[in-house]
Amino acid sequence: MELNMKPRRLSWLDHVRLSNLVRAPRADARLTAHTVELAEEVLDLADQVDPRSIPRHVVTMRSRVVLASAGDRSMAVTLSYPGETSAQEGRLSVFSPLGLSLLGAEVGEVIRWSGPDGEEHTATVVDIPFQPEAAGDFTT
Repeated sequence: MELNMKPRRLSWLDHVRLSNLVRAPRADARLTAHTVELAEEVLDLADQVDPRSIPRHVVTMRSRVVLASAGDRSMAVTLSYPGETSAQEGRLSVFSPLGLSLLGAEVGEVIRWSGPDGEEHTATVVDIPFQPEAAGDFTT
């Protein structure tokens, strides 16, 4: 699984919570050693900002994100913590390959990730219809 590693902007709250999960994952997280390595790299490269000042065009935890991929296919997902995921409701784990690629991405950005089959995928972040911080929620 390869990710497009570049510095990302994360709220310090998301950074703390995700760092804690990586260091001491809960049973529902089921993190592989490779996923932990990738998550640590994303977190190490992250620029931490106050949740009250993170721009609304940046993907944060529990953001609803609209993606467009090849052939103008679109999908909407909510970036979720392990244990909150639900394929039927479009809630995607932050520790999935797509989830790690989305964390801290910005509207208009092309994200890249490798799927379980090893095939590279790309999608463009088209919109963030809901971001907790933009909605005034600085605690989730």
